[in-house]
Amino acid sequence: MILNPRTYDPTHLDAESRRLLRATVDFFETRGKQALMASYIDRAWYADFLDFAAKEGLFATFMTPAADGDGNANKRWDTARNAALSEILGFYGLDYWYTWQVTVLGLGPVWQSANPVARAHAARLLDDGHVMAFALSERGHGADIYATDMVLTPTDDGGFTASGTKYYIGNGNVAGLVSVFGRRADVPGADGYVFFAADSRHPSYRLIKNVVNKQMYVSTFELTDYPVREEDILHTGKAAFDAALNTVNIGKFNLCTAAIGICEHAMYEAVTHAHRRVLYGKPVTDFAHVRRELSDAYTRLLAMKLFSDRAVDYFRSAGPDDRRYLLFNPMTKMKVTTEGERVIDLMWDVIAAKGFEKDTYFDKAATDIRGLPKLEGTVHVNLALILKFMPHYLFNPMAYAEVPTRHDDADDEFLFRQGPTRGLGAIRFHDWRIAYDAHAELPNVARFREQADGLCELLRTHAPTEEQQKDLDFLLAVGQLFALVVYGQLILEQADRTTLGKGLLDEIFAVLVRDFSEYATDLHGKTATTDDQAAWALSYVRRPVADPARTAEVWQQVVALVGAYEMNP
Repeated sequence: MILNPRTYDPTHLDAESRRLLRATVDFFETRGKQALMASYIDRAWYADFLDFAAKEGLFATFMTPAADGDGNANKRWDTARNAALSEILGFYGLDYWYTWQVTVLGLGPVWQSANPVARAHAARLLDDGHVMAFALSERGHGADIYATDMVLTPTDDGGFTASGTKYYIGNGNVAGLVSVFGRRADVPGADGYVFFAADSRHPSYRLIKNVVNKQMYVSTFELTDYPVREEDILHTGKAAFDAALNTVNIGKFNLCTAAIGICEHAMYEAVTHAHRRVLYGKPVTDFAHVRRELSDAYTRLLAMKLFSDRAVDYFRSAGPDDRRYLLFNPMTKMKVTTEGERVIDLMWDVIAAKGFEKDTYFDKAATDIRGLPKLEGTVHVNLALILKFMPHYLFNPMAYAEVPTRHDDADDEFLFRQGPTRGLGAIRFHDWRIAYDAHAELPNVARFREQADGLCELLRTHAPTEEQQKDLDFLLAVGQLFALVVYGQLILEQADRTTLGKGLLDEIFAVLVRDFSEYATDLHGKTATTDDQAAWALSYVRRPVADPARTAEVWQQVVALVGAYEMNP
């Protein structure tokens, strides 16, 4: 299940998607590791990658919805293949993934717009090899999109001039189209919001600087009396606000696959180094603690992949009457990316000083993996969002048709007509217990199910008080417990769709049992926790069911990674 560029062939996708993904792998492998490391260290702009993407039509093929593809049968917005590309780009470096990611975000307001001129313009720019930008945040407001100082002033010809500064805007140095969020000077409140398209090459667009010390360009820029014509307007009023949130819904999913790709490449380096290094007369991997840490990292990485792959199916099958993806999406962003940090940390504990060496991928991974939990809303913001779904998810299930595996070459056009962003707490889910019951014979699945049922008991008998519900620190501890239940459900569903062995699946749940116990202990220690809640927390601390044969099976899969892939020099 770990991506290996030597054998990579995504046979679950159509021929042109496979060709483009394989070509992307070949671009990086032909370029080689030394060039990859040098450009990272020198913070060199990745013009060669963007030239490759333009020549192959990579972004144009993957990011143009079918309706705007001018009859090209290969153009569509396909979350399954987008996830595959995101993983590959993460595998070779966060900076390459980032230019793709912010182009996704920049296109979000455009593809949600009913403006045919702007849509056609974006499609042409993609065909010409341009990247895009998403100008929402400002230095003084950060993620508070209710507040913006980008002001549009009406002009006599029916248009506007826009003035203001945006901050932390990826691709802002070269973007052919920048989706900019602002407000009208003459209309108060939410009715005054506007999303409009700008061009970074316009003389009224002033690029100030790159705000990060990286290869990627995360800009701050200023518009001064920038002319905004009718054909530049993407959304107005409440629809502009909805477009902002729905764009983030689309884009934040890519963070999980970037984290997976980063961890996969780092794992090949770490396992190979550790196994070949001899200390005190024996390989480092003969030490019990090293085997445990590397096995734990491998198991967590597989769990990340299983959850994310299954979440793709819910994204692609979403519609007005099935919005379950709105829970699984912040889960991929919050849970999978933080698991990525844990995976890197576990391997770093093993390889120690090797993880600092500049000619390794690992030292880049150790730096870059920290960014993903902090993009598109912090962990805390997404965990608070996840809590909105908890009552209906745990206690009020409803029947849905089975969501199949979605690798078909369909256009995921619903993502651009998600509609108003309200009503998250009313979304219903299928019964989470079904997936757990189907694997009840696995001892750690059964043990984790006890803990999940215990969470339901806590919420029934010792629910958070009115005062505790105002205490976000307390609620986030509860949210971590709930998130594990959701995480386990999709892991189980996806395991049924793969060749993953029962032993490995049970090992994944041994990790989840330990994690539930860790978060329960954290809840026990909160100042706001009542005595009854604290007693509950300790009563649901569990040890995983041990099985030496299962542990040995997992270790053999880890050892199989030794030398299985090393990037072309």
